[in-house]
Amino acid sequence: MFKGLEKVFDIIGEILAVVLVIVFALLILDANFNFLPDTVLNIFTVIKEYGALVLIAVVGCEAMSKRNFLFQIIFLALVALIVIFLFFPGTYENLIHVIK
Repeated sequence: MFKGLEKVFDIIGEILAVVLVIVFALLILDANFNFLPDTVLNIFTVIKEYGALVLIAVVGCEAMSKRNFLFQIIFLALVALIVIFLFFPGTYENLIHVIK
């Protein structure tokens, strides 16, 4: 299913990783020096929250491109499960509560 897309996932994953490092660095600097406007801060917070999930999905798709079809289906089902449950009320708050 993903055989021909391995290089595409690799490039997208690298770009996402660099973007996320920049966003995390700016958010950490802003936590200490408070220089980002609120709108930019809100956008970066959303990127921080969901960017990691997108990066995991892209890198996972790259890894699954080397595996057989069954592993690809299992991986996509797990990613779909995560995405679907993120839309349930209270899931994100319960997840943060568990992590603390």
